[in-house]
Amino acid sequence: QVQLVESGGGLVQAGGSLRLSCAASRRTFSNYAMAWFRQAPGKEREFVAGITWSGLITRYADSVKGRFAISRDNAKNTVYLQMNSLRPEDTAIYYCAADRVNQAIAAIVAAYDDWGQGTQVTVSS
Repeated sequence: QVQLVESGGGLVQAGGSLRLSCAASRRTFSNYAMAWFRQAPGKEREFVAGITWSGLITRYADSVKGRFAISRDNAKNTVYLQMNSLRPEDTAIYYCAADRVNQAIAAIVAAYDDWGQGTQVTVSS
């Protein structure tokens, strides 16, 4: 099991930026595909962005393409989500997740084995 701890959430005005971080507890983190999901009140958890173990391949939800960027630093056991041009509809709890099985980036909740506790992102209009 991998312990994941997110940080970096907060309140920001529309058009602003935030950078989320997710710190993992295990060195084997570098072997896992990682992803960010989000869940808004009354909605299902949805895929936001994912990255392969090497960092060479990324995948984004259409709603965030061109605005968000996922990256990782395996030496620091950390994955990041840079969020620019934020919109009120980006308001949600953002979760980091680890896939200990698949090499490809999955966009479904069930593919991920470990989850962080989440960090709140609120974008005001």
